[in-house]
Amino acid sequence: MLTRFPTTLRSILLATLLLLVGWMQTTPVQGQPVTAASVEAEAATMYYVTEQLATVYRSPEADNPYFRLRLQDPVWVEEENGRFYRVRSEGGAAGYIPKESVSNVWIRVSKSERKVYLYRGTELYRTYAADLGYNPFADKERRGSEAMPDHWRTPEGVFYVARKNPNSKYYRAFVLNYPTARDARRGLRDGLISQREHDLIKEADRNVEMPPMNTLLGGWIEIHGDGTGGESDWTQGCVAVDNRHMDEMWPLVSRGTPVIIEP
Repeated sequence: MLTRFPTTLRSILLATLLLLVGWMQTTPVQGQPVTAASVEAEAATMYYVTEQLATVYRSPEADNPYFRLRLQDPVWVEEENGRFYRVRSEGGAAGYIPKESVSNVWIRVSKSERKVYLYRGTELYRTYAADLGYNPFADKERRGSEAMPDHWRTPEGVFYVARKNPNSKYYRAFVLNYPTARDARRGLRDGLISQREHDLIKEADRNVEMPPMNTLLGGWIEIHGDGTGGESDWTQGCVAVDNRHMDEMWPLVSRGTPVIIEP
């Protein structure tokens, strides 16, 4: 069945991922056929906002504010102009935004390959060896412990960087927004969390903030340093890379950076 081409940040990243692994379906966009090339071009020009509130100006002089965008809102870069990009918003409005206010960096983690892939648009920028959770094969369902090490699992799905921690116990860390709204629905259904906990997680997801980390769903899932480089399974659900690789990613990854973790 044909579906409309996705226009949200997460949907486009998922479409890009499908393209990269070679099985993107053809779908119509405003009555026009979509090819792999058109999907790639669309994703290549898509950026997202990296500030809590970013101002878009009518001209690159930055003296005439036009509208504002929120953290993680998608924009499409049409051209460069000095220290600005001319961008088009999801609603179709066009203007100029400072280059430092947007990014096209995103991360894909393959659990089966034990690799972290760092992308800039559709371009694969770097590949790093990854250590995973004690149980690397299953999706995360609940908080693990010494008594239940099987639940020290690396979660699967679409996430974002909710916080950068320069003083992590494990060198440096990108804290992910696990548990997500999807996890909250499952947790409420299975009796792991209360209605209030469910609502707080959903609100954090909507506002691109850190969710509650102390529920029975678990939390504090990170991409952090102190990795062995040997693709081993020792973390409590996090993804660990070599400290040199964290140093490479650190200036490129922002709060709001999308992270896709696949089986």
